[in-house]
Amino acid sequence: MLDKNGIAKRIAQEVKDGYYVNLGIGIPTLVANYVRSDIELEFQSENGVLGMGPFPFEGDEDPDIINAGKQTITTLPGASFFDSATSFSMIRGQHVDLTILGAMEVAENGDIANWKIPGRMVKGMGGAMDLVASAENIIVAMMHTNKRGESKLLKRCSLPLTGVGCVKRIATNLAFLEVTDHGFKLLERAPGVSVEEIINATEGTLLVEGTIPEMNI
Repeated sequence: MLDKNGIAKRIAQEVKDGYYVNLGIGIPTLVANYVRSDIELEFQSENGVLGMGPFPFEGDEDPDIINAGKQTITTLPGASFFDSATSFSMIRGQHVDLTILGAMEVAENGDIANWKIPGRMVKGMGGAMDLVASAENIIVAMMHTNKRGESKLLKRCSLPLTGVGCVKRIATNLAFLEVTDHGFKLLERAPGVSVEEIINATEGTLLVEGTIPEMNI
């Protein structure tokens, strides 16, 4: 199965030349490290950065240059910095081609829960609501099961929703899937992972058609 970097590598294959891409907090931030060198794109962070690069090497960090998750980042030539109002105008105006988010749960109809666990203090939903409401192309990066081994790909989300019917594709440590009108469609399996393992780890409806190829990462 994949680790977090493996998930990011698989999602990086979905990034196309000329895309403007928003990277959410967590695993999505790693995607910038694995994008092909022969394409040009712009990574956007909701705290007001356009033109993010990969994470800096140890010792090269600049504490004044951070992403929405308060991690130090690098910027590429031509990068720009702006206020949150401008950043969210980009998001709400649908000027972002691809949004990559982490999640705690995803339902088989594309619902996503990624901002609150009941009983735990949080500052608020943040920009997640705007991202899922405005984006037409959302890929989720997540672990297939929780620490107790319970599926996070569900028939219905049990946690408070961030967005309804918005997720298009999902990359987990076990599989790459597409959300369809009939449930999760299995497109690829992680190296060394069997279809049976994915079936057993998925609570929601899982569509398995033909031979499922192994990811090429």
